[in-house]
Amino acid sequence: MTSTDVVQMLVDSGFNFYTGVPDTALAGLIAVLTAQGRYVSSVREDEAVGMAAGAFLGGKQPVVLMQNSGLGNCLNVLTSLNLIYSMPCLLLISWRGYQGIDAPEHLVMGEVCTRILETVSIPSRLIAIDSLQIDIEWARDHMNSRRTPVALMLTQGVVE
Repeated sequence: MTSTDVVQMLVDSGFNFYTGVPDTALAGLIAVLTAQGRYVSSVREDEAVGMAAGAFLGGKQPVVLMQNSGLGNCLNVLTSLNLIYSMPCLLLISWRGYQGIDAPEHLVMGEVCTRILETVSIPSRLIAIDSLQIDIEWARDHMNSRRTPVALMLTQGVVE
């Protein structure tokens, strides 16, 4: 699936604010969003989540792009802002260390990232090429009905 296709699916599903921290697995998506003037770069994941909360308050449907190692950097913001005050956002997370395959620095977070999301009651799904549109719609619908962050996990090779 191309990055342009994925961005179009997100846009067609009503997502209209994009921020995050650069990552090689998300580079194609970030490049497309940047070329379209839709992406606001952030230096840290917690800052990106904060910007997404502000965008939500301004009537936007936000997406935060990050590597799963950044999940640890933004847990406090997610739990003390988004979850407490019902501020939804889509966390589009590249899953480094998935199934124990990656550089050593990614293996621990790769093993525990979904358990961390479960612990703080953020639902997540692993994106597959054949179900991507369904996964995006699930995330949007869940965000809108429950007003909570939702995570879509992306492994290497799903998006060009």
